[in-house]
Order: sequence, then structure tokens, then C-alpha cells
Amino acid sequence: MGTYGQGIFVSRDGSGDEWEHITSEADDGISWDFVHAFAFAPGQVWYGTIGNGWGLSTDNGRSWRNWTFDELGPRWQYVAPDGIATLGGTTFIATADGLRITTDSGQSYREITDQNGLPNKYLLSLAVEPASDGEPTIYVEHLHGISKSHDGGQTWIDAAAMPDPRSDPSPLEARVHAAQAQFRAFPSPGGAPVEAGEIDAFWFRRPIDPGDNAYIDQTYTYGSTMGGNFQQHQGIEFNDPEGTPVYAIGAGVVALAEKAEAGSNTVAILHDRRLDDAYVWSSYYHNVDLTVEAGDRVEAGDLIAHAGNTGRATNDHLHLEVHTTPTDDVSLVVNAEERYPRYTRNPQLWIEPLPGTGVIAGRVFDGNGQPVPGARVYGIMKERPRETPFSFAETYEDKAHSDPRFGEHFVIGDVPAGTHVIGVEIDGARVYRAVEVVAGKVTLVELRP
Repeated sequence: MGTYGQGIFVSRDGSGDEWEHITSEADDGISWDFVHAFAFAPGQVWYGTIGNGWGLSTDNGRSWRNWTFDELGPRWQYVAPDGIATLGGTTFIATADGLRITTDSGQSYREITDQNGLPNKYLLSLAVEPASDGEPTIYVEHLHGISKSHDGGQTWIDAAAMPDPRSDPSPLEARVHAAQAQFRAFPSPGGAPVEAGEIDAFWFRRPIDPGDNAYIDQTYTYGSTMGGNFQQHQGIEFNDPEGTPVYAIGAGVVALAEKAEAGSNTVAILHDRRLDDAYVWSSYYHNVDLTVEAGDRVEAGDLIAHAGNTGRATNDHLHLEVHTTPTDDVSLVVNAEERYPRYTRNPQLWIEPLPGTGVIAGRVFDGNGQPVPGARVYGIMKERPRETPFSFAETYEDKAHSDPRFGEHFVIGDVPAGTHVIGVEIDGARVYRAVEVVAGKVTLVELRP
């Protein structure tokens, strides 16, 4: 069994009565504790992670050979859900950067990307079907559809559907809806849902078009530490292949277009609108190239760059920040000496949510009425994105900043419209609250004992 942040659990006798725990803490352990892919072959166990590659055990999980950033570089880190398959001594690994195939247990790999035939290298799922003679059929789902190959990935054609390799043939959406219905039945003290749609939110469009991957990476949103593994995050991320167009989220003037922290190709835009007396900015990091220069005038939706992995990045993606500053000095927004800019805001309260979804902005207080930093807020389930799924929101610690319009401690964006139940542990007690989410609006909620 793989988990979100707690490694692998193994029931060696198959009963489920006793479990062995495998984590990244051990010297010969796995590479990363966010595991959502397995594959099995005679004498082999493969696993894949969200964010740090994959690994192989030839002694039934007692020790592991891992392929991570050190071996792979700033790509191949994000394995698709159920994105590893084995067949006849060959292992197939689907990632956000394409397909890797090995016939010698990982001693060497063949790489298949958009450079050598794949219609799109950002892979969402994988299935392999054996053939009575010749090569097996490889199916991949990607951002632009479903493709299959009958010749080991050398050529690809469109496929009508993905075969489901799981024993449960029901679609992911049906399983999510069933789980949501089961969770909603839980008693939820805390009063009636609160809707607050009158506050002026969502000034901006998304920086990535819907035809590409416009979903926000749910594993590492603003203020998140990915369960204590990373520094507090100062923005949000859109995982997209290198070269994906990046667009200005709103009208304004390009104040900076150059290499910034650790060599990241960066754009900063000073927007026309102000929040009271504060200047409003957006900044865009890790681009492979820039298409604008400082001083250029841009409108919402203008092309400004293409996504990449320049600077401090472990995969191709766009990192987006929103800032509100007291002056129009761009060094308050982009400063190589300041790892965490001091005026960031949560971008999920500024960019439009996906169609049919709204946003939850919440506060968590203890019994003394004080904010609870680093608390995990559970309960929301989303069908997308599958490759970087939502598990919990984290309340802000000392680096993130509440929005002056909302005073929030956490945000969950792109939540399907409807009634949801969220829960958090405060002073050792579990507190639940029902919230009504309205498409295109922000719902404010407080959780306290």
C-alpha cells in the first residue's frame, strides 16, 4: 500500500493484521514517501512517487535501488498514478516528462518523449497489453488525448480509450463520488454553511490555457510544506511540459524579464489595478525562454514566456506568485537575496477558479482564539489533477501571508460546487464543519473547538 507522505506499508502474509512500514528514512529505503504507483514482476517490486522518481527492490521490499534527481536530473520525477507496468522482463514508467522503458532492470533506459514521437510527453496514465506475437501494445493518456503504440514506442496513433489495468473497472470519477457521499454522511457540527461571494476576488485569468495543464499542483500549494518535507511555498505551480505557453494573468507593465534566483528565467508584471493603496504584481518563474522585455505593455492573455525548468526546479513547470507591495519597487517582488518575498499572497484567491468550482478560504483557531499554524485540513476530494492530487491543506506558518480581503489561514481552490465537510485536529480534538461551495465564489469558514 502506498500513501501520501508516509511511505509504503506491506502485509507480508496478506492478512492485513500486521504491517511492515517502509519509508525514506532508512539508508536502503525508498526515495520519497509519496507513493502512488506499483508494478510487480518475478523477483521484482517497482514503485513510483509524486516528485522524486522511482525505485526497484529485488528482495521483496527489504532494500531498494532508487532513481531520483541525482540520477535523472530535473526531469522524470513525477510518475503518473499507476504509471509503472511490467511485462515479459520489460518495465514501462510513465512520467510528466515522457515514457521510460528498461529491459535490464534499470541498468539502462530508453526515453520516449515528444521529441521522438509522443504527441505530448506529460503522461497521465499508462497501460500495457501483451500481444500473441511481436511487441505489446502500449497505451498512454496525456494532456492532448490517448495514444497507443504497437512497436515499442517508436510510432504512435490515436486510441479510442484506455484499458483499465485495475481490478475495479469503475471510472475514477465514480469512486470519488462514492467516497464523497460516504464522507458527507459523517456528523458535522458547526452550524450552517457560510457563503461570502461579495468580496472582490478573482481579478485575473489563469497563466496556462485549458488546452494545456491548467490544473494547479495540489501537493504543493501556497504556504504548503508538502507535509513538512519542503520549505513553505511562496506560490502555486502548474506542471506543464517545456515549451508550454505562459500568459499574463492581467493587464500591466513588465517590470522585469531576466534571469533571477538560481538562474530562473523570470517575468514580473506590475498590474494596472491596485488593492486600496497597494501595488499588485504577478511573477512567473522557471521558464525556458521569455518573449517580453522590461517596459513592455501587456494585456491579460498575452504570451510572455514558455514553461521550463530553469533555476531551482525539479521538473518542467510554471511557478506563479502574486504580491501586494507598498511601493512600485520590483526588488520587493523579485530579489535573488530574498528566498521568500515578504509581500506574497495566495494566488488561488486572485486567479479565476476552474469552471464549476469555487474556493474555500478558512481560518483555524485554538481554544484560546489563537491561529493554529501548520494544521492539516482534510475532507475535500477532487477528480483532477490525478498526477498531483489533493490530500490536505496546511494552515500558514511564519512565511505565508493572509490576504487583507480575507484574513485566511488556508485556501483550497478549484473545489467542485456543492456541500462538503472539512475537518481538522485542534488541541487533540477533531473539529468538523460543513461548507457550501458556489461556483465562481469564495466561501469563508472558521474551524475552532
